[in-house]
Amino acid sequence: MDINSHDLPVIAVVSGDCTGIGPEQTARILSQDHLAATARLVVIGDARVLDMGMSHAGVRLEVERIASPGRASWPSRAVQLVDLGNTDPARFALGKPNAESGRLTGETLSRAIDFAKSGEVDAITFAPLNKRAMFDGGWKFPDEHKMFASLLGHQGYFSEMNVLDGQWMSRVTGHVALRDALDCINPGTITDAIELVDSMMRKAGIARPRIAVAALNPHAGEGGLFGRDEIDMIRPTVEAAAKRGIACSGPYPADTIYMRAFAGEFDSVVAMYHDQGQIATKLKGFNRGVTVTAGLKTVFTTPSHGTAFDIVGKGVAKTGALESAIRLAAQLAQIKLREESHVTH
Repeated sequence: MDINSHDLPVIAVVSGDCTGIGPEQTARILSQDHLAATARLVVIGDARVLDMGMSHAGVRLEVERIASPGRASWPSRAVQLVDLGNTDPARFALGKPNAESGRLTGETLSRAIDFAKSGEVDAITFAPLNKRAMFDGGWKFPDEHKMFASLLGHQGYFSEMNVLDGQWMSRVTGHVALRDALDCINPGTITDAIELVDSMMRKAGIARPRIAVAALNPHAGEGGLFGRDEIDMIRPTVEAAAKRGIACSGPYPADTIYMRAFAGEFDSVVAMYHDQGQIATKLKGFNRGVTVTAGLKTVFTTPSHGTAFDIVGKGVAKTGALESAIRLAAQLAQIKLREESHVTH
């Protein structure tokens, strides 16, 4: 593909919480220029944060400040930056969560969402943030995904998914206490999770994704000995979805289904609760996984790992997951743009 092509999607890159590794990762990726044939990148944030990221990464970038993504110069060797002038990283200690930094992280993401709503960017990729800091800073949501849905005025089901080596891992419940998660698992939420992962994977080019549904109880309930959730609720729900044409099956014991999926037997696993799936996928590829906010009008992607407070400022933060997040955002944005073009024509 011509790297100067104006057909490439515009991806807003947000460097996450300035107390974490995001600024370093952002600067390093921009300096490597690996993504020139994948997307047109616009950084949304503060020039001082990007400067700090360059210092941590040991790189220098030519930066062009623009008023909005719609004013970006294409093509240009200079990094296109919408300088919000809102975050002075010198105010915050590195490697420590801070409520004010969390507030500013949310503010920056909100501005990126405004640009998505106005059609100036096609997707948003953000480096790691700290959910607690954002909450304490006034963004009263349990996670950024619910914040995104609120800012977009989204009605209906959406979910966080993790993508690793072509596998799309989803779950019925997310960032809630485990005691509460059990009360949130029902035929409706299981069906929503199955249908959303099937839809997302089809959009990503997998014509008939093979979806495995994990059991809730040990050994899938051991025939009712360890609980009847699988017999009375999960299996009938999975079978009903399969009858509607979704290639789903289960429930399978959660302690073995991920090994089968990673061996190639399935394209996706739907977990019942957060850690059931996250432990498996992070063990498989902690520095490579990507999180997608699925079901919203705007495409959001981010590395599956966190802010890595223990290595901030040391110049050793790896960028593989963030680069993968940008590539996946570009892929999903391209598909969305093609779909919209077919509708209008």
